[in-house]
Amino acid sequence: MIMKKLVFIMAAVSMSWNAFSQPTAADPNSPVTLEDYLRIAATNNAGLKSSFERWRMAAAAVPQAKALDDPRFTYGYFIEEVETRTGPQKQRFSFSQMFPWFGKIEARTDAAAAAAQAAYKRYEADKLNLFGKVKNAFYEYTYLYEAIDIAQQNLELLKHFEQVAQARYRTAAAKHPDIIRAQIELALMEDHVTELNNMLSPMQSGLNALMNRDTMAALNQPRRPDAALANVDETAIVGLIAERNPEIAALQNEIAAARSRLRLAQKRYYPDVTLGVDWIQTDSARMDGVWGSGRDPIIAMVSVNIPLWTDSYNAGKQQAQSSMRAARLRKEQTQLDLSARAADVLYKIEETSRKAGLHAGTLIPKAKEMVEVSESSYRAGGVDFLSLIDAQRKLLTFEVTYQRILTDHFQALAELETLTGGAIPLNEGTTNEHE
Repeated sequence: MIMKKLVFIMAAVSMSWNAFSQPTAADPNSPVTLEDYLRIAATNNAGLKSSFERWRMAAAAVPQAKALDDPRFTYGYFIEEVETRTGPQKQRFSFSQMFPWFGKIEARTDAAAAAAQAAYKRYEADKLNLFGKVKNAFYEYTYLYEAIDIAQQNLELLKHFEQVAQARYRTAAAKHPDIIRAQIELALMEDHVTELNNMLSPMQSGLNALMNRDTMAALNQPRRPDAALANVDETAIVGLIAERNPEIAALQNEIAAARSRLRLAQKRYYPDVTLGVDWIQTDSARMDGVWGSGRDPIIAMVSVNIPLWTDSYNAGKQQAQSSMRAARLRKEQTQLDLSARAADVLYKIEETSRKAGLHAGTLIPKAKEMVEVSESSYRAGGVDFLSLIDAQRKLLTFEVTYQRILTDHFQALAELETLTGGAIPLNEGTTNEHE
C-alpha cells in the first residue's frame, strides 16, 4: 500500500514540476502579477529544486531497500591438486545468495517508503514556505508603489497649496511665512518621494533572489490583485493545520519510518539464511576402472549467521524506540507551535479588517473633507496655513496607513495559507480573490 502511494506521489509531483517548467504566454522575464512571481519562483528557485532532489534521493532508496543483497560468486584454484579416489581436484566454483529473515525486507522497505513520503511532504512544506515568502515580498512591493503614488499625489496637493498661499500673499491676504512653510513642506515631501523610490532597488533584489534571477535585474511595477478583505472561518483553521499542514504530515511519516526501523531492529535477533552451491572440477583418476572417475562433485550448502552479540541488538532496538518517541514529541510540539502561530495570525487578520473598515469608511473620507474645508476656510481667511498643512498631513497619514493595513492583511492571509497547507475556508460573503 505504501509503495502504491509512493508511486502515485512520484507521478503527481513529476507532473506538477513539469507543469511549472512549461512555457506560458506571459513573458517569464517580466513578472507583473502575483501568479507570475509564484510561477517563476516555483520553476527557478534553487532552494526548492534542492528540496525536490532530496525527495527524489529518498524515493530512490525504496527499490534499494526492497532488493536482496547481491549474490556471491567464489572461485578457488588448487595450487596443489588434491588427489581423491575419483581423480585430482583442480578448481572450485561457488555461488551463494543470502536471504534475510522473514519480515526484514518488508520492514526496511516500509521504512524507506515512509522516509520518502516524509521527504515529499518536506518538499511540499518548502514550496508553501517559498510561496509565502514570495507573497509577503510581493505585497510589500505593491505597498511601496502605493505609498509612492500617495506621496506623489500629496506632493501635487502641496504645490497647489503653495500656489494658493502665493495668490493670497499677492493680494496681501496672507503673510510671507505661509509661502515659506509651503516650500518647507514641499521639500520634505520631495525627499520622502525620493526615499520611497530608493527603496525599490533592495525590494526588487529580494524578489529577484526568490526567483533565482540576477538581483540587479529590473522589475516592472506590480499589478496588485483585486482582493476583498477576508472573513476567515476560524473554527476550521486548527483542524486544517492538523489535516493538511505538510510539516505535520512529514513528521507523521517519520513516525511510521521509525516504527518500521523498530521492527527491523527486532528482527536482528533472528539469523539470516544463505543458500549456495559448490562445483569442483575433478580430472580423471590416475588408475583405470575407478567408479566415478572424473565426476565433478556438486555440493548444496546452507549457512546461517549466529545472532550472538545481543548487546548490539538491544542498543539498536533502544535507538529505534528513541527515534520513534522523538518523532512523536516533535509532531506534538509542532502542532502546538503552529496552532499558536495561527491564533496570532487570526488576530492580525481580524484587527486589519477592523482597522481597514475604519480608515476606508470614516477616517479617509473625513480627512479629505477636512482638507477641502480647510482650504476653503484658508482662502477666506478663516484658518491659518498651519491648519491647512495639518489637515493635509492627516490625510497623508490615513491614506498610507490604510495601504499598510491592507498589506498586513494580505500578508497575514498568506501566512495562514502556509500554516493550513492551502486555500483558507472563508465565511459567507467573502472571497479569497488574492489567490
